[in-house]
Amino acid sequence: MQDFSDQIASIRSRLDEASVYLRIAELEAKRPQLEVEASRPDLWDDADKARAVTSELAAVVEDLEDYSRLAGAVDDVDVLHQLAREEGDETLESEIAESVAGLIARFDELELRSLFTGEFDERDAVCQIKSGEGGTDAQDWAEMLMRMYNRWADNKGLAIEITAVSEGTEAGLSSVEFILKGRNAYGLMQSEHGVHRLVRISPFNNEGKRQTAFSAVQVSPFFEEVGDEIEIDEKELRIDTYRSSGAGGQHVNVTDSAVRITHLPTGTVTSCQNERSQHQNKDRAMQMMASKLLALERKKREDEIAGITGEQQNVGFGSQIRSYVLQPYQMVKDLRTGYETSQVDSVLNGNIDQFMEAWLRWSRAKSEARQ
Repeated sequence: MQDFSDQIASIRSRLDEASVYLRIAELEAKRPQLEVEASRPDLWDDADKARAVTSELAAVVEDLEDYSRLAGAVDDVDVLHQLAREEGDETLESEIAESVAGLIARFDELELRSLFTGEFDERDAVCQIKSGEGGTDAQDWAEMLMRMYNRWADNKGLAIEITAVSEGTEAGLSSVEFILKGRNAYGLMQSEHGVHRLVRISPFNNEGKRQTAFSAVQVSPFFEEVGDEIEIDEKELRIDTYRSSGAGGQHVNVTDSAVRITHLPTGTVTSCQNERSQHQNKDRAMQMMASKLLALERKKREDEIAGITGEQQNVGFGSQIRSYVLQPYQMVKDLRTGYETSQVDSVLNGNIDQFMEAWLRWSRAKSEARQ
């Protein structure tokens, strides 16, 4: 009978650590308070506040229940191991080994949560993909990235709300803006901020030559209330209305109610075309503008660049954060963390968690080194 004592002791230690980074004691104290507030009959008089309360309660309950299930599973395997050792029952060895391996995997996944230490990590994210150098290939690449994030979000249980789409001249997308919704959406998606480089045999080149294309991904935390973190002087805005068009399908309307807002001092542009009215489109575009301006403001502050959106450079050679090479070999490599894989098709089909986790660990190590 194999002795699993050291492995189980290590798992118990990880459970104690989880209690700290999940703030279990704090959540246990907060839960009854939130339950009382959520049960108030007048809660939904203020819909925004009601959504905030119910979302926070759901997150607290989820963390407490996850921790409780893990603690129970650790106790179960510990008791089973002790009984098997006392009775010399080797028939239980495979069951214990499987349970121990399963718990190790669950803690590996859970510990990713400890990396979300940023002020806005739990918020939704405002995202834009914009084609850069590479002509039609770059526009096709922007659409490929959008597909990759759509598949990744589906796998993570996150939702994507497309707010504006601009079609490419021949194929693909010139740009697309969307809001990524779900717990820790910004904490995860911030790793994607920057220039993404694609190398492949171009389907748009009659000579079958290899082509390099670039697209930029911009990511900012989303704020439901425009005035939450930053004030915007409407005198500094230019607001244009236009007829929406593009590859949004059922997600985008085709009326003249689409709105584009330009912040004149910074040149920041946001647009929205998927709401039912011009007023709703304007409100949504203003929310996204607030998020982008906050990112710009924080970018000016020393040592806070990486905390919100990271460096944004020209969308071309020498500025990429990640390279996706399909020819002459297959490799996806993040130039910040050094993480790489040859499973290019898997990555383009949305399996990018490993890149996000590597970035979170790299970012935390970088932050700790500055302290």
